[in-house]
Amino acid sequence: MAQSELVFASLGGIGEIGMNLSIYGFSGPQGRKWLIIDCGVSFAAEEHLPGIDLILPDIRYLVEERRNVVGMVLTHAHEDHMGALIDLWPRLKVPLYATPFAAALFQARRQSEPGAPEIPINVVPLGGHLALGPFEIDFINVAHSIPESNALAIRTPLGTVVHTGDWKIDPTPLIGAPTDRAKLSALGDQGVLALIGDSTNAVRAGRSPSEADVAKTLADLIRTAPARVAVTTFASHVGRIRAVADAARAAGREVVLIGRAMERVAQVARETGYLDGVPDFREVQSYGYLPPEKVLALCTGSQGEPRAALSRIAEDEHPEVTLTRGDRVIFSSRTIPGNEKAVARVINGLVTQGVEVITDRTHLVHVSGHPRRDELLDMIGWVRPRTLIPAHGEALHLAEHAKLARDAGVQEALVCRNGDLVKLAPGKAEIVDEVPSGRLYKDGALLVDATASTVAARRRLSFSGMVSIALAMDEKGAMLADPEIELIGIPATDAGGRPMSDAAREAVEEALQTLPKPRRRDPQEVAEAVRRAVRGAIADRWNKKPICHVHVLTV
Repeated sequence: MAQSELVFASLGGIGEIGMNLSIYGFSGPQGRKWLIIDCGVSFAAEEHLPGIDLILPDIRYLVEERRNVVGMVLTHAHEDHMGALIDLWPRLKVPLYATPFAAALFQARRQSEPGAPEIPINVVPLGGHLALGPFEIDFINVAHSIPESNALAIRTPLGTVVHTGDWKIDPTPLIGAPTDRAKLSALGDQGVLALIGDSTNAVRAGRSPSEADVAKTLADLIRTAPARVAVTTFASHVGRIRAVADAARAAGREVVLIGRAMERVAQVARETGYLDGVPDFREVQSYGYLPPEKVLALCTGSQGEPRAALSRIAEDEHPEVTLTRGDRVIFSSRTIPGNEKAVARVINGLVTQGVEVITDRTHLVHVSGHPRRDELLDMIGWVRPRTLIPAHGEALHLAEHAKLARDAGVQEALVCRNGDLVKLAPGKAEIVDEVPSGRLYKDGALLVDATASTVAARRRLSFSGMVSIALAMDEKGAMLADPEIELIGIPATDAGGRPMSDAAREAVEEALQTLPKPRRRDPQEVAEAVRRAVRGAIADRWNKKPICHVHVLTV
């Protein structure tokens, strides 16, 4: 009989922040069965991936193993943990499990996306338990920046793994209970084989401040604002939404929700009880009718998203909402790396309008939902794992988390990459194989492989433009009309003021004149000769080689 084996791999979320998808495999008498944890996205930077909306993990390995997948479990409702479901779940169609808030928010998001498929979710109660094939899974409450975040205790015949998901230690969270130290410590007493842990803030000393501290700062800033107040935060941060609503009520202000994502989350939060006692929010149409000292706008756009509410306000393009000199805008958020320019553009637009802008640079208006180093040490001390595998972080975060674990006495701290197959038991934890992994790009309504030529061609277009040439020729290779030439994204003239189109036209004529007559009868030969000549002629004048497309019509 084959020896039982417990393995782990990440198809996204290790060596990067976002796109989380982990898999656990247990080999027993029935073969290897797989458990999937999370199915998230990353957000594309326009300058690096022009036209790409989202980045998703490549799940071709799981598609091949679909019959052996016992289920997919979501740790919480952030997009980097469940944002790929609409696109990827139909390829798997495996049982899906989540706690009530994550299930409700996902279904609300799915219903707002035209053409999204029906995706059934099995709702697990808070602190619930699942039995999926060889895996027994317990949900453990952890504090984070969205309701119902969970660590998972994954029990197998070869030992227990604690998969932390996203978490922090917050003694005074605004929503939900604190991280469940008692359950985690009890697991440590029973013995934990491995801890797969959040590394996002592994380079930051100390402890993350509490949400209650942020709430106090927000209350002071809202109370002392002389005119209108706008607050922007992550739409999914229900605790922060509640803190803003409480501060507004104390200051005698009405909260107006601005932005579809904020409206969707608020609706789900009310349905699931997380905004009980909070007065109903006002619709955006009421904003202009409220006195400046009686209104608070709660906006999307904390990351500078071009079409989000605050971005449009900063450009003075929002149809319902304006801000003027003396108003106050509070960024109750942090800027995600890569979004600095977009956020700066919004801030500069507001400042130009005379608006006072407050960020976490000067005030405690945001705290992270991830653990700093002292919190990581607490988790290690509670769980006392034999092996620690850092996850959810870039290379520096993973290395620092592993070093911290070794210094804390963890026997094995193993840094791996997406695609590495790690044997957790029996025996020493080690990388034993590699499973197919990679990235998919959401390009409009399509998913394309990251290795496809699509994005590379767009980068070239954005850098060096394009020339389109149409030639009409007879069967003997003679031109029947002047060539049709269109320059796209190319300067109209060279440094001497000569039209680039003239240079392209002359290059076409010269290429045809120098091409031997027998070869002029071959449209492919003509197209290639013209393409080379035109690219070279424009490069001589511009020092850039455009994409050149030649269409030869034989009449």
